[in-house]
Amino acid sequence: MSVRLGLMALLAEGDSYGARLRSDFEERTGGTWPLNVGQVYTTIERLVRDGLVEQAGEADAEGRISYRLTAAGRAELDAWWTTPVDRTSTPRDELTIKLALAVTAPGVDVAAVVQGQRTATLRHLRDLTRLKRDALDRAEGSGEGVREGAGDGGEQGLAWLLVLEHLVFAAEAEVRWLDHVESALARHARRTPAGPRRAGHDTAGEVPAHREGTHA
Repeated sequence: MSVRLGLMALLAEGDSYGARLRSDFEERTGGTWPLNVGQVYTTIERLVRDGLVEQAGEADAEGRISYRLTAAGRAELDAWWTTPVDRTSTPRDELTIKLALAVTAPGVDVAAVVQGQRTATLRHLRDLTRLKRDALDRAEGSGEGVREGAGDGGEQGLAWLLVLEHLVFAAEAEVRWLDHVESALARHARRTPAGPRRAGHDTAGEVPAHREGTHA
């Protein structure tokens, strides 16, 4: 998520200062994308430089400066709400890069890498499922009505639930993709009976034919 636009969305609801923006951002996203105060203030400085945010007044007694959206900032935020997220330039995914390199790197047990990742992802999926169940139980117990988003509490609960469900779907998709990777590795191994051997590398206990003076 764009931290820049996330902070602008919060400022659209009213003037605020850096530390409060940080806590509001983390609360609204369930702590999924933690920020540090330095990152928040650096982003605000850039927004001010770009004319999208301005100082709302003098510093308070504790030295805190509040900021607000400018007209240009509000227009950019309105455009963001109505513009689909661009999926043509996807961010680099460490797991995808790791496995792509592993299948071409000598001495790497790719199957073990896949199995280890599946175990970790399934554990993460169980944790997310438990968090989702707890969130629903709390909502039902307090009468917030998460599904309907009744009142501020319900809206906050709905926001957190949506974040959790996205993470659950992503984890489930990752497990399915890892299953596909394992199947693809097995198919590749069947097509290459000699195994993923490289020049000068022999399988354990096997003597290359050329060393005995014969050729296959």
